Amino acid sequence: MRGAEHGHEECDHYPVPPDAEVEPGTLLVAAPTMFDPNFRRTVVFVIDHREEGTLGVVLNRPSDVPVDDVLPTWGHHVVEPQAVFVGGPVEKKTALCLAALRVGENAAGVPGLIGVRGPVALVDLDSDPDVLVPKVRGLRVFAGYAGWDAGQLAGEITRGDWLIVPALPSDVLAGPDHDLWGQVLRRQGVPTALLATHPGDLQRN
Repeated sequence: MRGAEHGHEECDHYPVPPDAEVEPGTLLVAAPTMFDPNFRRTVVFVIDHREEGTLGVVLNRPSDVPVDDVLPTWGHHVVEPQAVFVGGPVEKKTALCLAALRVGENAAGVPGLIGVRGPVALVDLDSDPDVLVPKVRGLRVFAGYAGWDAGQLAGEITRGDWLIVPALPSDVLAGPDHDLWGQVLRRQGVPTALLATHPGDLQRN
């Protein structure tokens, strides 16, 4: 951003890094050629991205564990299916919760919320749900997260493992009956939308 204030000189010397478009609130969509079982056909919501690394949660991997079993005070407040979603392979015993705020609400004005981008915020699970719930459209709990060390995500993007696209607040609350992976790809327009029809052949060319 600072380079833009001084014209385009800096751009001549510093190529744009492959993860330049990644920021909190964007989606990493697994390419059809991604065969890592942790991330095959996943959609990852980026919560934090900085030089030291990147953190996000997989949005489309529900588990069979009811939130009520692990976080009884939050169980009946989360959106359907009221299950814990598998946020990623890192620290699977750590719970993260994302909220989509109601129109007119601001994360900065609600105790227990940390804004990520726009109406999407992280929830402090030690806070009082009765105070917070009226301010939000929906909540979802994730076990574990997806994490990349410095430079790791950039390498995977260069390899073609991920597409970087804007998120909609509704993506965070999308139920498993929706093919979120296909849905997100299709709304990008051609040619990206055509990837949604990829058969997912397990044989690499």
